[in-house]
Amino acid sequence: MNLAAAAGHPGFLSPTGVEIAFLLVGVATLGAAVVTVTTKQLVHAALWLVVALGGLAVEYLLLTAEFIAWVQVLIYVGSIVVLLLFGLMLTRAPIGRSPDADSGNRWVALGVAAASAAALVWVVVDAFRATWIDLDGPAQGSTDVTGAFLFRHWVLPFEALSVLLLAALVGAIVLSRKNTQSTQSTQSTQSTQSTQSTRGTQGTQGTKDAAAPREAAARRTATGDDPATGDDDATREDKS
Repeated sequence: MNLAAAAGHPGFLSPTGVEIAFLLVGVATLGAAVVTVTTKQLVHAALWLVVALGGLAVEYLLLTAEFIAWVQVLIYVGSIVVLLLFGLMLTRAPIGRSPDADSGNRWVALGVAAASAAALVWVVVDAFRATWIDLDGPAQGSTDVTGAFLFRHWVLPFEALSVLLLAALVGAIVLSRKNTQSTQSTQSTQSTQSTQSTRGTQGTQGTKDAAAPREAAARRTATGDDPATGDDDATREDKS
Protein backbone atom coordinates (compact mmCIF):
# COMPACT_ATOMS: atom_id res chain seq x y z
CA MET A 1 0.00 0.00 0.00
CA ASN A 2 2.75 2.44 0.93
CA LEU A 3 4.72 1.57 -2.24
CA ALA A 4 1.61 2.09 -4.35
CA ALA A 5 0.90 5.43 -2.67
CA ALA A 6 4.50 6.50 -3.12
CA ALA A 7 4.38 5.51 -6.78
CA GLY A 8 1.14 7.43 -7.28
CA HIS A 9 2.52 10.68 -5.80
CA PRO A 10 5.79 11.92 -7.32
CA GLY A 11 8.40 13.06 -4.86
CA PHE A 12 11.25 15.56 -4.91
CA LEU A 13 13.36 13.55 -7.34
CA SER A 14 10.48 13.08 -9.78
CA PRO A 15 8.77 16.49 -10.15
CA THR A 16 5.70 17.06 -12.22
CA GLY A 17 5.44 19.35 -15.22
CA VAL A 18 3.82 22.08 -13.14
CA GLU A 19 6.67 21.99 -10.63
CA ILE A 20 9.28 22.18 -13.39
CA ALA A 21 7.47 25.13 -14.99
CA PHE A 22 7.21 26.80 -11.58
CA LEU A 23 10.97 26.42 -11.06
CA LEU A 24 11.88 27.74 -14.52
CA VAL A 25 9.56 30.74 -14.25
CA GLY A 26 10.94 31.46 -10.79
CA VAL A 27 14.52 31.47 -12.09
CA ALA A 28 13.54 33.79 -14.97
CA THR A 29 11.71 36.11 -12.56
CA LEU A 30 14.69 36.22 -10.23
CA GLY A 31 17.02 37.06 -13.13
CA ALA A 32 14.73 39.88 -14.29
CA ALA A 33 14.58 41.27 -10.75
CA VAL A 34 18.39 41.22 -10.48
CA VAL A 35 18.74 43.06 -13.80
CA THR A 36 16.13 45.59 -12.63
CA VAL A 37 18.16 46.62 -9.58
CA THR A 38 21.59 46.45 -11.27
CA THR A 39 21.03 48.27 -14.57
CA LYS A 40 22.01 51.94 -14.81
CA GLN A 41 19.32 52.85 -17.34
CA LEU A 42 16.06 53.83 -15.69
CA VAL A 43 13.83 52.98 -18.64
CA HIS A 44 15.43 49.55 -19.00
CA ALA A 45 14.91 49.00 -15.27
CA ALA A 46 11.21 49.76 -15.64
CA LEU A 47 10.90 47.36 -18.58
CA TRP A 48 12.71 44.58 -16.74
CA LEU A 49 10.37 45.22 -13.82
CA VAL A 50 7.50 44.37 -16.19
CA VAL A 51 9.16 41.00 -16.85
CA ALA A 52 9.65 40.34 -13.13
CA LEU A 53 6.06 41.21 -12.23
CA GLY A 54 4.75 39.18 -15.15
CA GLY A 55 6.75 36.20 -13.91
CA LEU A 56 5.11 36.55 -10.51
CA ALA A 57 1.71 36.54 -12.20
CA VAL A 58 2.59 33.28 -13.96
CA GLU A 59 3.68 31.82 -10.63
CA TYR A 60 0.28 32.69 -9.16
CA LEU A 61 -1.42 31.00 -12.10
CA LEU A 62 0.63 27.86 -11.52
CA LEU A 63 -0.48 27.95 -7.88
CA THR A 64 -4.14 28.06 -9.08
CA ALA A 65 -4.59 31.58 -7.69
CA GLU A 66 -6.22 33.07 -10.78
CA PHE A 67 -7.64 36.14 -9.07
CA ILE A 68 -4.29 37.19 -7.56
CA ALA A 69 -2.59 36.55 -10.90
CA TRP A 70 -4.90 38.86 -12.84
CA VAL A 71 -4.75 41.48 -10.10
CA GLN A 72 -0.96 41.30 -10.41
CA VAL A 73 -1.20 41.92 -14.15
CA LEU A 74 -3.80 44.69 -13.98
CA ILE A 75 -2.41 46.66 -11.04
CA TYR A 76 1.33 46.11 -11.05
CA VAL A 77 2.14 45.44 -14.70
CA GLY A 78 -0.58 47.64 -16.16
CA SER A 79 -0.61 50.53 -13.67
CA ILE A 80 2.49 50.73 -11.50
CA VAL A 81 4.99 50.34 -14.35
CA VAL A 82 3.07 52.81 -16.52
CA LEU A 83 3.12 55.23 -13.57
CA LEU A 84 6.89 54.81 -13.27
CA LEU A 85 7.38 55.47 -16.98
CA PHE A 86 5.21 58.58 -16.84
CA GLY A 87 7.20 59.74 -13.81
CA LEU A 88 10.44 59.28 -15.73
CA MET A 89 9.09 61.27 -18.67
CA LEU A 90 7.57 64.08 -16.59
CA THR A 91 10.69 64.54 -14.47
CA ARG A 92 12.85 64.63 -17.63
CA ALA A 93 15.06 61.83 -16.39
CA PRO A 94 17.97 60.91 -18.68
CA ILE A 95 17.19 58.15 -21.15
CA GLY A 96 20.72 56.73 -21.34
CA ARG A 97 23.05 55.49 -18.63
CA SER A 98 22.74 57.31 -15.31
CA PRO A 99 25.79 56.95 -13.05
CA ASP A 100 23.96 58.82 -10.28
CA ALA A 101 21.32 56.07 -10.15
CA ASP A 102 23.84 53.65 -8.67
CA SER A 103 24.79 53.73 -5.01
CA GLY A 104 28.06 52.79 -3.37
CA ASN A 105 26.31 50.82 -0.61
CA ARG A 106 25.92 47.65 -2.64
CA TRP A 107 27.10 45.30 0.10
CA VAL A 108 24.77 46.89 2.64
CA ALA A 109 21.85 46.56 0.23
CA LEU A 110 22.80 42.94 -0.49
CA GLY A 111 22.94 42.14 3.22
CA VAL A 112 19.56 43.77 3.87
CA ALA A 113 18.01 41.94 0.92
CA ALA A 114 19.41 38.58 2.06
CA ALA A 115 18.17 39.14 5.62
CA SER A 116 14.72 40.15 4.39
CA ALA A 117 14.50 37.10 2.13
CA ALA A 118 15.56 34.78 4.96
CA ALA A 119 12.98 36.33 7.30
CA LEU A 120 10.21 35.98 4.74
CA VAL A 121 11.11 32.36 4.00
CA TRP A 122 11.19 31.52 7.71
CA VAL A 123 7.82 33.20 8.32
CA VAL A 124 6.15 31.48 5.37
CA VAL A 125 7.56 28.03 6.20
CA ASP A 126 6.65 28.36 9.87
CA ALA A 127 3.13 29.59 9.06
CA PHE A 128 2.31 26.86 6.55
CA ARG A 129 4.07 23.98 8.32
CA ALA A 130 0.91 22.75 10.01
CA THR A 131 -1.57 24.09 7.43
CA TRP A 132 -3.74 21.59 5.61
CA ILE A 133 -5.68 22.37 2.47
CA ASP A 134 -9.04 20.79 1.89
CA LEU A 135 -8.78 19.50 -1.66
CA ASP A 136 -12.48 18.66 -1.72
CA GLY A 137 -13.54 22.19 -0.76
CA PRO A 138 -13.94 25.26 -3.00
CA ALA A 139 -10.89 26.66 -4.70
CA GLN A 140 -9.26 29.21 -2.39
CA GLY A 141 -7.75 31.25 -5.20
CA SER A 142 -10.96 31.78 -7.18
CA THR A 143 -12.53 35.20 -7.67
CA ASP A 144 -15.71 34.37 -5.73
CA VAL A 145 -13.96 33.10 -2.61
CA THR A 146 -11.31 35.85 -2.60
CA GLY A 147 -13.86 38.64 -3.13
CA ALA A 148 -16.19 37.33 -0.43
CA PHE A 149 -13.32 36.93 2.03
CA LEU A 150 -11.93 40.39 1.19
CA PHE A 151 -15.20 42.31 1.60
CA ARG A 152 -16.35 40.27 4.57
CA HIS A 153 -13.25 40.26 6.80
CA TRP A 154 -10.98 43.00 5.38
CA VAL A 155 -13.35 45.88 4.59
CA LEU A 156 -11.58 48.46 6.79
CA PRO A 157 -8.05 47.85 5.39
CA PHE A 158 -9.51 47.90 1.88
CA GLU A 159 -11.11 51.32 2.43
CA ALA A 160 -7.96 52.63 4.14
CA LEU A 161 -5.93 51.56 1.11
CA SER A 162 -8.33 53.40 -1.22
CA VAL A 163 -7.89 56.59 0.84
CA LEU A 164 -4.11 56.14 0.71
CA LEU A 165 -4.19 55.80 -3.07
CA LEU A 166 -6.34 58.92 -3.33
CA ALA A 167 -3.85 60.85 -1.17
CA ALA A 168 -0.99 59.65 -3.40
CA LEU A 169 -2.89 60.84 -6.48
CA VAL A 170 -3.51 64.28 -4.97
CA GLY A 171 0.14 64.53 -3.90
CA ALA A 172 1.32 63.68 -7.41
CA ILE A 173 -0.90 66.43 -8.85
CA VAL A 174 0.38 68.98 -6.31
CA LEU A 175 4.00 68.09 -6.98
CA SER A 176 3.54 68.35 -10.74
CA ARG A 177 1.91 71.79 -10.37
CA LYS A 178 4.80 73.03 -8.24
CA ASN A 179 7.28 71.88 -10.82
CA THR A 180 5.29 73.61 -13.57
CA GLN A 181 5.18 76.90 -11.67
CA SER A 182 8.89 76.80 -10.88
CA THR A 183 9.65 76.07 -14.52
CA GLN A 184 7.51 78.99 -15.66
CA SER A 185 9.12 81.35 -13.14
CA THR A 186 12.57 80.23 -14.23
CA GLN A 187 11.71 80.80 -17.87
CA SER A 188 10.25 84.26 -17.13
CA THR A 189 13.36 85.19 -15.12
CA GLN A 190 15.63 84.09 -17.92
CA SER A 191 13.60 86.04 -20.51
CA THR A 192 13.67 89.16 -18.31
CA GLN A 193 17.42 88.90 -17.84
CA SER A 194 17.97 88.42 -21.57
CA THR A 195 15.74 91.43 -22.33
CA GLN A 196 17.58 93.60 -19.84
CA SER A 197 20.97 92.54 -21.17
CA THR A 198 19.82 93.29 -24.74
CA ARG A 199 18.57 96.74 -23.73
CA GLY A 200 21.80 97.44 -21.85
CA THR A 201 23.85 96.49 -24.89
CA GLN A 202 21.74 98.65 -27.17
CA GLY A 203 21.98 101.62 -24.77
CA THR A 204 25.75 101.29 -24.52
CA GLN A 205 26.05 101.12 -28.28
CA GLY A 206 23.82 104.20 -28.68
CA THR A 207 25.88 106.14 -26.16
CA LYS A 208 29.06 105.23 -28.02
CA ASP A 209 27.50 106.30 -31.34
CA ALA A 210 26.41 109.63 -29.85
CA ALA A 211 29.79 110.33 -28.29
CA ALA A 212 31.75 109.45 -31.45
CA PRO A 213 31.08 112.79 -33.31
CA ARG A 214 31.98 114.79 -30.21
CA GLU A 215 35.27 112.96 -29.83
CA ALA A 216 36.06 113.48 -33.52
CA ALA A 217 35.33 117.23 -33.29
CA ALA A 218 37.50 117.52 -30.21
CA ARG A 219 40.36 115.81 -32.02
CA ARG A 220 40.05 118.14 -35.04
CA THR A 221 40.03 121.17 -32.81
CA ALA A 222 43.13 119.98 -30.96
CA THR A 223 45.05 119.30 -34.16
CA GLY A 224 43.82 122.42 -36.03
CA ASP A 225 42.10 120.45 -38.76
CA ASP A 226 38.65 121.79 -37.99
CA PRO A 227 37.22 123.48 -41.13
CA ALA A 228 35.37 126.09 -39.09
CA THR A 229 38.54 127.04 -37.23
CA GLY A 230 40.48 127.25 -40.53
CA ASP A 231 37.94 129.67 -42.04
CA ASP A 232 38.13 131.93 -38.99
CA ASP A 233 41.94 132.08 -39.20
CA ALA A 234 41.80 132.97 -42.93
CA THR A 235 39.31 135.79 -42.25
CA ARG A 236 41.54 137.22 -39.55
CA GLU A 237 44.57 137.25 -41.89
CA ASP A 238 42.58 139.09 -44.61
CA LYS A 239 41.50 141.76 -42.16
CA SER A 240 45.03 142.29 -40.98
